[in-house]
Amino acid sequence: MPKNTQKIAIAGVATLGAAAVAFSVVPADAQTTTTDAAPSARVAYSSEPVRDVKASVTDQLAGASVKVDAIDAKKKAAAAAVAKKKAAARAADAAVAKKKAAAKKAAIRAAVKKAAAERSAKEAASRSTHRVAVRQVAVKTYANNLDGWIRQALAIMDAKNIPGSYHGLHKNIMRESSGNPNAINNWDINAINGVPSKGLLQVIQPTFNAYHVPGTSWNIYDPVANITAAANYAAHRYGSIDNVNSAY
Repeated sequence: MPKNTQKIAIAGVATLGAAAVAFSVVPADAQTTTTDAAPSARVAYSSEPVRDVKASVTDQLAGASVKVDAIDAKKKAAAAAVAKKKAAARAADAAVAKKKAAAKKAAIRAAVKKAAAERSAKEAASRSTHRVAVRQVAVKTYANNLDGWIRQALAIMDAKNIPGSYHGLHKNIMRESSGNPNAINNWDINAINGVPSKGLLQVIQPTFNAYHVPGTSWNIYDPVANITAAANYAAHRYGSIDNVNSAY
């Protein structure tokens, strides 16, 4: 503010103060008396600017600004704390989800591994069972003589549901060929017709072909093939080789 303006303002304040003093000494119920106004006191003027008032206002504004900044800082700190808490919660949720996903994958891998192990165990057991069965069949051997041929033929006949006994086979073999697998009849009616009887049970070729038992040799002189084919023919015609007591 300019110095002249400051002086005028101070003079006005002093005048108003004197007037206020003059009014205050007049009683409310007194009669108005006209007096000569006392000469106003001389007012001292200063050329120095009013600094204290300005400084006080500035300090108050500065203090208010500090308070506002402090409030804003607290709000920001509170908002940051909330954001940090939310971020921590999201991170925790993500960690839990990741852990669950890992556990699920591990469970799936374990289930697949278990299934593979069970499948391998079953396959191994199946192979073992098959090998045992094969070994059992493989170790079953028969003597290469009449007794062995009859017993092997009976095993095949039993598997194919062809009736017959050891006794029934043996008695007919001894009558027909005396136990000679290479026996051949070149003198009977079959021989005259060009189809001589052959083998242990003296079977002609057409009969052997018609009643051949699968799994045996196609050689009519093979003892086991000859016995099973003849027993099969006798079962169809006579009910069983046991029922045959003569040429058939």
